Amino acid sequence: MAWILILIIIFIYLFFVLFLGSWAGRGRESSVVEYIAASRGLGFVVMYFLMGGAIFSAFAYLGGPGWAYSKGAAAFYILAYCALGLVPWWLWGPRALKAGNKYQYVTQAQLFSDRFQSKALSVIIAVVSILAFIQYITLQMKGCAYVFEVASEGRIRFEYGALIAYLVVLVYVFFGGVRGVAWTHVFQGAFMVVTAWVLGLYLSYHLYGGPSEMFRQIAQANPSHLLVGPGTKMSFAAFASALSVSVLGFSMWPHLFMKAYTAKSERVLKQTIVLYPTFAIFLVPVLFIGFAGITQVRPDQLGEADRILPWMFSHMQFPAVAVGLILAAALAAAMSTQDTITHAAGSIFAQDFVEVLKREKHSDREATMWVRISVICFGAVSYVVAIKGGQTLVALLLGAYGSIVQLLPLAAATFFWPRATKTGAICGILTGVLYNYAIVLKIIPRFWDVHAGIQGLVLNFIVLIVVSLLTKSMDRVHVQKFVTL
Repeated sequence: MAWILILIIIFIYLFFVLFLGSWAGRGRESSVVEYIAASRGLGFVVMYFLMGGAIFSAFAYLGGPGWAYSKGAAAFYILAYCALGLVPWWLWGPRALKAGNKYQYVTQAQLFSDRFQSKALSVIIAVVSILAFIQYITLQMKGCAYVFEVASEGRIRFEYGALIAYLVVLVYVFFGGVRGVAWTHVFQGAFMVVTAWVLGLYLSYHLYGGPSEMFRQIAQANPSHLLVGPGTKMSFAAFASALSVSVLGFSMWPHLFMKAYTAKSERVLKQTIVLYPTFAIFLVPVLFIGFAGITQVRPDQLGEADRILPWMFSHMQFPAVAVGLILAAALAAAMSTQDTITHAAGSIFAQDFVEVLKREKHSDREATMWVRISVICFGAVSYVVAIKGGQTLVALLLGAYGSIVQLLPLAAATFFWPRATKTGAICGILTGVLYNYAIVLKIIPRFWDVHAGIQGLVLNFIVLIVVSLLTKSMDRVHVQKFVTL
């Protein structure tokens, strides 16, 4: 009956997170800027963990070990992009912060649509973001479902496990807004970091005598598993383009880009960027978990590679209390990203789609309620996709990156190229997004094993530049407001 104790520990953890997230927003004003941007007052520690929760997700804590187990060295792209992902933010993060303070933006699309003076662009960005968000939220829900399924020894079915996580996140995001998300990230982030190092090092030493011996035995049993290139699980082109689309697209995710508006100061923002690569260090032992299972677990025992972490700890005679804490950490990884994305999806739909298309603007209280309603709806849609879809966690993430990276040319043009025009911006993003999805849906072939998002991005930049040069320049005074930030 050890599974009962494991579930008790997990539900105690869920109750605490629910309480912490709901309590964080208590006593705050009911306004859009508070609900979405925490009144622009978050300090460094909270910002660090708020951003870090985007990496310590079901993708990293479950999908990372799953890829290390099934694809070997290809999983190291995760460490590379985690270390480099926020570097581009140094270019436009502080500028976005200044723009948000000066012009009262709370979403990414508000900045871009104002720069290009286009409501249509706001709607397009909202649609692109939401489609990518649904894939990302789905990823987290699948991770939560795996945890409950393994913890209960199959008694809590996949769809019920995903539903439990959805409801817990929904409650504290609904009431706590971005403050609820931020404070749960501080707790969950610290919990995950400690657990990851204990788990990864323990397994490598317990099963092999140490990381060096573990990799030696893997190399001896299956040398190609530790290589990237011809004859391995991932080609050079696929590896390099997966890394590129992740690094270039990371800070373009609206839920991350929007966090520039929550920082207390530019100094806090830059401190976060400089220290953010430390999260890549925290992820190293997480991958050890997947590598440790290569010679210990047969693929037919798992069903899906993403189950490697919960499966190993529930089948290796660990005490029930330890298994409960481990699975709670895996749940924390999924929930710490699910909440921030759910919050962002609701915020973007309400602010960048509903408010833009509505003739008469909502009051501040009405607009906040629209955000909360949107949070409920997008969580529900993602839940349906989670229980119906069959992709692996990493595949879901890479697919979402392909469309979200198409926002990069808009950021570059907004802050650095005054000659960019509204028509060029709209044509560029539509070309990139449609081309990416055409490859993903197998309407057209993927050339040279290069990620669909990178191919779409190249076309996006070309179309933006050519069309902008062929169309009339925008008002110089207006454009200089953004270029001189």
